[in-house]
Order: sequence, then C-alpha cells, then structure tokens
Amino acid sequence: MKITRQKHAKKYMSFYKYNFGFREPLQVLLDGTFCQAALRNKIQIRDQLPGYLAGATQLCTTRCVLKELESLGKELYGAKLIAQRFQVRNCSHFKDPVSGSACLLSMTEEGNPHHYFIATQDQDLATKVKKKAGVPLLFIIQNTMVLDKPSPKSLAFVQAMQANQLVPEHQKQSIEHLKEEQGLVKGSENRRKRKRAGGPNPLSCLKKKKKVQETQQPSAAKKKRKRKRNRAKSEAKAVSVQLSVKA
Repeated sequence: MKITRQKHAKKYMSFYKYNFGFREPLQVLLDGTFCQAALRNKIQIRDQLPGYLAGATQLCTTRCVLKELESLGKELYGAKLIAQRFQVRNCSHFKDPVSGSACLLSMTEEGNPHHYFIATQDQDLATKVKKKAGVPLLFIIQNTMVLDKPSPKSLAFVQAMQANQLVPEHQKQSIEHLKEEQGLVKGSENRRKRKRAGGPNPLSCLKKKKKVQETQQPSAAKKKRKRKRNRAKSEAKAVSVQLSVKA
C-alpha cells in the first residue's frame, strides 16, 4: 500500500513539475487543521514529507493562521506550537487578519505564482482549492499524508494549453480567416503586417575611402629616395674607379 501511494505521489509530482513549473524546494502552506491532525496521528511533518514528495520542502504558514490558532485557545495549543516552527509568509492581511482558510486561498491567487502546496483538513477550503488550476492539495488519511490527484480544473487547463500548442500555424491562419469572414473579428485589427522587401541599405552603397592608397604613398616616396641615394653612391664609386685607373 505504501509503495502504490508513493508511486501515485511521484506521478502527480511529475505532472505539476512539467506543466506548472514546480521546483525544489517545494513550498507547503499548512493550516491549523493539518497540524492538529498530524499531532493526533503522531506524524512528523518535517521528517516524513520530503521523503513522500521526493524532494526538499519548505514548510510555511501565515500570520492569519497563527492568530486563528491563538484565538481557539487550549484545544489547539499543540497545533499552534507546531505551526510556530514553520516559516511565516507575508500575506496581505497584516492590518485586518482573516480566517486561516481565506488567507491560504488568497496566497494562491493569480495562477499560484509562488507554486504553493496547500495542506489542510478543511473540506470547504479543499473544495475551493480544487477550483484553481495548478494548486496541489495535501491532506491526512489513516495516519498517512496523501497528495491529492490533479483536479479537473488543472487537467482542463493543461489540455487547453497543449491543444493551443499543437494546432499548426496554417490552421490558425485559416481559423482567423473564417472569423473575419463571419464578422466575429475585425480584419483590419487582426491582420498581421507583413514586412515588405526593402531596397539595399543606402549606407552600404557608399564608396569606401581609399585609405590604402594614402597609406601606400609615403612608402613609395621613400622607395624613390632610396633609389636616388643608391644611384648617387654607384656614380661616386664609378668616378673613384676611373681616377684610380688613370693614376
């Protein structure tokens, strides 16, 4: 039973990692009900959860959850002590605290950008979480932690995303053309502007300045001077030879 449970968890984790970009360390938001159930069933959350999810985890909670546990008194004192050991994430209810379930739900708004898991025993909260795509749900059943299978909302989101990616470009263009013909979309707004083939770059047509010739001119002048000097030396040698012969 334990092996099949871990296989399911591994399968669900690969689903969230591949489709929603979940990465380690996995951030798990816990409420008071989950901490209370772990205390009753003698579950060591910090030790057992990383092995079950096959990855490093960060256990988190919020100020609203802690204040809710404080307000409930001695019955949930043990759950409060457990929750106080976790990291506290900043929520938007600093001045006006709300219930723990409402706070955790607000932490996953706008597509769950921080990739939070929700760990709760609250059925009402679990139902609301399942209506959001890309929010994994953890709960405790029969002294064990369980990762719930992806919700229908998450599956529908992934199917829609894959269908949009698999549609060929020519089919997308034909669909847009049909929409324009039926008047569903204004053609002038959705037609893509095609780049016209322009002429050559005018800067590339400019003639390059002959820098090479300018640089070569002084070298040529030097060669001429050297040649003149060589001629003068040879003439001087010839005169000296003639004088020596006459003498």
